Amino acid sequence: MRKLPGSRNCFVCGRQNPKSLRLEFFYDDEAAIVQADVELDESHEGFPGVMHGGVIAAMLDEAAGRAWGDEPDRFMVTSELKIRYRKPTPVGQKLQLKAWPSKRKGRVSWSHSELRDQSLEILAEADAVFVDIPPAQVEAMRSEADGWRVYLDEA
Repeated sequence: MRKLPGSRNCFVCGRQNPKSLRLEFFYDDEAAIVQADVELDESHEGFPGVMHGGVIAAMLDEAAGRAWGDEPDRFMVTSELKIRYRKPTPVGQKLQLKAWPSKRKGRVSWSHSELRDQSLEILAEADAVFVDIPPAQVEAMRSEADGWRVYLDEA
């Protein structure tokens, strides 16, 4: 498993954003799957004991975009995200987030992501469509140090 880059301010993976979910993503080169372990607390509830659907959507979106982990410096924006919430997602429990690529055509990529509980039951899943950000625009966004790098484990 290879750790994927994160950023300073991302809501899902930001290392210096105090409101970030602080997820760390890993890429399995053999299986072509990206994954992250998730355990969020009651500050991410939508209903007592149940994770907010918007937080779930953000995680599924981020994982689906990272499904193309064989190219971690390729930046895309979400064009479409279709979510199916299958069961209430509990807070305070260890969950598993996984995603894998489906297909690519030109600048457009498709992928699938899932959030599962400890018994591997699917709690929510998404199909996503992404469009590449042109390289010149990516360079313009990197005006200074954008913080996009692999962060070492924190003590």
